[in-house]
Amino acid sequence: MNSAKLAALVLIVAGALALAYGGFTYTKDTHDTDIGPIHLSVNEKERVNIPLWAGVGAIVLGGVLLVGGFKR
Repeated sequence: MNSAKLAALVLIVAGALALAYGGFTYTKDTHDTDIGPIHLSVNEKERVNIPLWAGVGAIVLGGVLLVGGFKR
């Protein structure tokens, strides 16, 4: 499998995941403090939305690479 087909498959899978999930969340550690024997920690959940056009664009670009490939 050459690099063009591998890149095409990665783009298609990433685009499909973007369409299926619409984004991803992660936990951001914002504050940490110790007050004597008490330990306080504040974590915030952040959500990153992936636009619909980005998922569709990745699938289309992957399909073009898979069908056309790189010409040398």
